[in-house]
Amino acid sequence: MDGFEQAVAEPERARLTYPFDQAPEYGEAIDVAPGVKWLRLPLPPPLNFINVWAIAEAGGWAIVDTGLGGPDTQAAWDKALAGPLEGKPVTRVFVTHMHPDHIGMSGWLTRKFHCRLWITRLEFVTCRSLAADTGREAPREGIEFYRAAGWDEAAIEDYRTRFGGFGRALHALPDSFKRMTDGDEIEIGDHLWRVVVGSGHSPEHACLYCPDLGVMISGDQVLPRISSNVSVFPTEPEANPLTNWLTSLAAIKPRIPAGVLVLPAHNDPFVGLHARIDNLIAGHERALERLRAELAEPRRAVDLFRLLFRRPIDGRLRGMATGEALAHLNCLIGRGQVVREADAQGVDWYRAVAA
Repeated sequence: MDGFEQAVAEPERARLTYPFDQAPEYGEAIDVAPGVKWLRLPLPPPLNFINVWAIAEAGGWAIVDTGLGGPDTQAAWDKALAGPLEGKPVTRVFVTHMHPDHIGMSGWLTRKFHCRLWITRLEFVTCRSLAADTGREAPREGIEFYRAAGWDEAAIEDYRTRFGGFGRALHALPDSFKRMTDGDEIEIGDHLWRVVVGSGHSPEHACLYCPDLGVMISGDQVLPRISSNVSVFPTEPEANPLTNWLTSLAAIKPRIPAGVLVLPAHNDPFVGLHARIDNLIAGHERALERLRAELAEPRRAVDLFRLLFRRPIDGRLRGMATGEALAHLNCLIGRGQVVREADAQGVDWYRAVAA
């Protein structure tokens, strides 16, 4: 579940380089470092694909991220396993975080090869919790949350219809896991890989960094051409995930060198990690300043889409856009720059605090 395309400023475009001229077709693979293969699996539009990674180790392949649950992904895996992965078994499955395009086929792979899922605890537990909502009616708290953001009755009805879809994008999850924590060093194949945890896009997102190879598997924590979706959800309406995400990004710079090859979940592998981090942080700070200026007059969350997103927001994107708008608003509230006031109908209005 990733963010909306942003225009990349020309100075940054010059500082990011993309070492590979082409990407793998579904079921194929490209070598990106010794013992590390790049695969792509299909996704619905607008993302269209996710990058996943295979790392050679004794007896087979460690897989990092698994794709969305479903027959199209399984067919791509079957082709890859029989082709570029040479019929060798999967030895372990690493998942960066709990979104369905990353964890969706973990249960299929771990059961097929009788291997273990490696993931951070909070990602696993959160995923299990969301999957348990499958088939439930939309909760009262969720309806009140989106009504407070400014949704009309047609949008609320659409939410009722769509609620509980998270689990339908997953193959049945594994029933156990091996916990990863920040700073762990894990031997995968011939090298040590270090776990670097961030939050904001998801609760306890794990990147994997290999100093020997100069490679970082970034999941959705750092993407080269789009900004990761950072959202507030009905389960925690006062959360401040944008502050968490910006803090996590800044913390990566002293831990991982600028010149690593970054292997992201979306777009193409790139070099220029620190430049991209600086650009992402600066872009969100500019968005926060635009919002603060706009809130000289009270506004609802839905009134702010045009300032934040460079594309029309239709029903399919409304929930994601609302969550991201609220993340920016809660960040400004946390900084003491904006206040929230509810009207008699339960709709929240936001206004800037006089400097």
